[in-house]
Amino acid sequence: MTIHIGISTKLYLSYRRSLDWLGRVTELAREHPGVVDGRVALFVAPSTPLLESAVRLAAGTRVRVAAQDVSRYAEGAHTGETGAPLLAELGVTMAEVGHAERRADGETDAVVAAKVTVAQEAGLTPLLCVGETTRCDPREAAAWCLEQVGAATTGPLMIAYEPVWAIGAAEPAPASHVTATVDALRDGLPGALAGRPIVYGGSAGPGLLGRLHPSVDGLFLGRFAHDPENVRRVLDEAAALTA
Repeated sequence: MTIHIGISTKLYLSYRRSLDWLGRVTELAREHPGVVDGRVALFVAPSTPLLESAVRLAAGTRVRVAAQDVSRYAEGAHTGETGAPLLAELGVTMAEVGHAERRADGETDAVVAAKVTVAQEAGLTPLLCVGETTRCDPREAAAWCLEQVGAATTGPLMIAYEPVWAIGAAEPAPASHVTATVDALRDGLPGALAGRPIVYGGSAGPGLLGRLHPSVDGLFLGRFAHDPENVRRVLDEAAALTA
């Protein structure tokens, strides 16, 4: 059993703060027993200009580096885009796709589907973000998520369940809601996607994992993990669950 812990810095940290944070987190991973022996799989998603540094700092560890976004185009005349083949060549192995904040800026299901496909074709594992925009019954929330999962049909994939109403909130979504929604989401996944890991994100931090596991396979952390000590606490909690 592997527990997945991911961290996105979004656009919160400066270049120098990002380098410091990456150095401290990768050094932590280098020494943490749960990460070293593979019971806890850690990935980090810094801002795009930091990806090369993240790959370098993570060398010799089990830490995977993820991009916070990827272009729907593999190459060509697309100014400002970052293609999946370029990311793979750089050493990035994952790409976040379909985050609610990007959907709010106009990203459609068709664009998300294209990004999933191009990422997989380049050998990246998409981290497909799904979640309902308003609080509702878990079955309804799961149906909403399954519609968004329609962007993927097969291939390597990790799903991040992030109810939009919990992102950036003071507290995460209630554990009972998360576990019921994720259980229903698993039940509804097409056979080709059965067994894909599902992590929870949305104001996730220390003390939450034990309330959600084993319904969820891990956590996708945001601002609470910008303090490396909180990263240590979550890794300790994850390792304890796999002992």
